[in-house]
Amino acid sequence: MKNKATAALFAFFLGFLGIHKFYLGQNFSGVLYLILSWTGIPAILAIFDFLGLLLMSDATFNVRYNNMVTVVRDNLVVTPSPDRSRSATEITRALADLKKLYEVGAVTAEEYEEKRQKLLSEL
Repeated sequence: MKNKATAALFAFFLGFLGIHKFYLGQNFSGVLYLILSWTGIPAILAIFDFLGLLLMSDATFNVRYNNMVTVVRDNLVVTPSPDRSRSATEITRALADLKKLYEVGAVTAEEYEEKRQKLLSEL
C-alpha cells in the first residue's frame, strides 16, 4: 500500500531526483527525472507533482496507485479488501463505479481497462 502523504513528501524533498516516481511505481519517469536532475527541469515538475498529490482525493490516489476500486455510497467510502472474494453483485457495482470514475476523468483509459479486466477475471 502506497501512502499519499509519503509520496507528497518525497515529491517535495526529493522530487528533483524522481524518488516519488519510483515510490509510485512509475519507474520510467523516475529514471528520466534522475537522468535530467542536473538541468533543474525535474525540480520544477516535482513542484507540480507535489501540488497534484496534495490536491488529489484519497479515492483517486487509491485507484491510481494502489489498484483499488473505492466505492462511494451514501457518503461512506468502502474499499474492498483484496483478500476477500466478492460476489457477482459487488463486482458489477465496482465495474459501474469504475466506469463513473473513468467518465469524470479520475482514471485514464489504460487504468480503466486494466482494472476492468481485473474485476472481470474475478467473475
